[in-house]
Amino acid sequence: MSEYKEFGYENSDPFHTFFYIQKELLPLLDKNTNKCILDMGCGNGYIANHLISKGFNVYGTDASEEGISIARQQHPDRFFIQDFSTEELPEELKGITFDTIISTEVIEHLYDPYKFAELCRKILDKSKGELILTTPYHGYLKNLMLSIFNKWDTHIDPLWQGGHIKFWSEKTVTKLLTQSGFKVTDFRGCGRLPYLWMTMMIKAKVA
Repeated sequence: MSEYKEFGYENSDPFHTFFYIQKELLPLLDKNTNKCILDMGCGNGYIANHLISKGFNVYGTDASEEGISIARQQHPDRFFIQDFSTEELPEELKGITFDTIISTEVIEHLYDPYKFAELCRKILDKSKGELILTTPYHGYLKNLMLSIFNKWDTHIDPLWQGGHIKFWSEKTVTKLLTQSGFKVTDFRGCGRLPYLWMTMMIKAKVA
């Protein structure tokens, strides 16, 4: 699949994160509503670059110099290194009003998710800002299956350097966003079978 190789991958595995997230993400976006998008924690820019190719106005930030270097290969003026500990955007983006923030597979790596949610709210347009985030899904049925098949050591592997440190359910993500000044408007499971989803997508608007 040429679209897949475009982002530097050698095969077209449909279960790759990009594909199962993209399937649920695109229906939540509208060029007339989501006019200026920031992909926070954009990694190597695969989602942001794809959205740009679809005609969306997107910028991306990440703490990884390597990731930003890869992202810039397609759109060098759209990606910037961000130090998330400063609670500030890169200088190049400070004059831009963002009505949408996308953050995929980031929040599970953060020690202080409240600080991250507050930063998103600070950046977003106060009258119509929207936040779309994804994180690995955890719910009763999936947790039960992990227990039955004794997969927890693999699933939450403490030896994974830089791995997940937070494990979210729909309830806990909703609580985080509500307490941070958002109202959840949409929930979608991504990848695999219902209630055994690989990840979940939550859309919220500034309350």
